[in-house]
Amino acid sequence: MSVLRQPEVLGRTARQRVVGVTAALSAAAVETVAVGCWFSLVVGSRTTATALAGLGVLFCGSLLRMGIVGVAVDDLGDLLQPQQLGVTVALTASWIVWLLVAELIGDSLGVAIAAIVFAGILTGQFVLERRIFEQPTDGWAFTLAVPGLLLAAGASILLAAVWFTDWAIASSPHSLGPTTIVVRIGALHLGVFVFGLFAFLAHQRRFQRLLGP
Repeated sequence: MSVLRQPEVLGRTARQRVVGVTAALSAAAVETVAVGCWFSLVVGSRTTATALAGLGVLFCGSLLRMGIVGVAVDDLGDLLQPQQLGVTVALTASWIVWLLVAELIGDSLGVAIAAIVFAGILTGQFVLERRIFEQPTDGWAFTLAVPGLLLAAGASILLAAVWFTDWAIASSPHSLGPTTIVVRIGALHLGVFVFGLFAFLAHQRRFQRLLGP
């Protein structure tokens, strides 16, 4: 009987892996775009308009990421319920707290302390997400700390790339009719790319545990 059931088990495991990788890619892409847009808005001359626009981008990105988690566990529900909105606001606020802590302390020490604080906040936020989608949370705090540390590390690299480096690579000008095109890659772009890699690793580990047996 166990031999007959093995193909079904293998098929279910393969589907879980595909769903997990797809969800991790989607969540990482959403988070990278949202954080990258927010960071590019606030890293320069910060005004009330850019701050509000950045908050809006972060909130929408957090809401979409929660929707991806809901789809992955097959319990999307209503994202506008108070619990979902509360966790979304908490995630949005955690990015603001992270940046404020780093700026108040300053230098590499500020980046390091902000990373530790951010990792703890993210771990708590992941636990709340599991509770909202009715997933078991007993014994998961330590396991969820690893994705939190990965995301905080990626965010720290993004911040350090902008604060402590000042370089850019530009291509030769190319004429396209009356327009001249120059491709320019700076420290911010590289930092966002590295953050995206860390975000994928973090979410892949989350969904692997979330969808695993």
